Amino acid sequence: MWWHDKGRVLLVSPTRSRVGPGQAAPCPTVSPGPKLMRAIAVLAIAALAGGCFQPLYGEQSPAGGPLLRDQLSAVDVQQIQAPKGTDEARIAVEIRNALLYDFTGGGYAAPPTHRLKIAMTSTRASIIVDRNTSRPDVENYGINATYTLTEIATGKVVVTGTTFSRVSYDIPGQEQRFARVRGLRDAELRAAKVIADNIRSRLASYFIAGT
Repeated sequence: MWWHDKGRVLLVSPTRSRVGPGQAAPCPTVSPGPKLMRAIAVLAIAALAGGCFQPLYGEQSPAGGPLLRDQLSAVDVQQIQAPKGTDEARIAVEIRNALLYDFTGGGYAAPPTHRLKIAMTSTRASIIVDRNTSRPDVENYGINATYTLTEIATGKVVVTGTTFSRVSYDIPGQEQRFARVRGLRDAELRAAKVIADNIRSRLASYFIAGT
């Protein structure tokens, strides 16, 4: 052994067989480690679970049942009761219009199979107040809503729920009255859209999972 060979370590399998002239050396066998087995198991579970997901407006149902968009378009959204001539009456119309568009995609509604009833209240609070003028710099607008979904054929209430939204808006200047009104109007529209999205998601969950 030469001096430069010192320190070398030769890895030889204890079960190495002799290879004769002209014979190919056998390929070493490698057993999968625990990490590899766990990765394979995770991929297998993900592949099986992938068939459980359904796009909200998919062209076909994985289980062969009614499409979700067809079920949503058959929901009759009732008029939301609010005092006439008030801001709540206007917001009630915004919520109902947003739901109608989400359910039908801008198309025609299907013959109703379910009835959706919504009740709402609004809140408004000052978040940041100017210490010198005691006027608000930031305000918060909120909507609280309760809803029930009733199956028309049986009269059974199948879904009940509550949801809310809170939206803040800045007041750019204490004397800019119209800017404050515009900020409030934008906050109302955003809050109404959040309420509509929350209700749509809850009903979609019911029609897909049945709960």
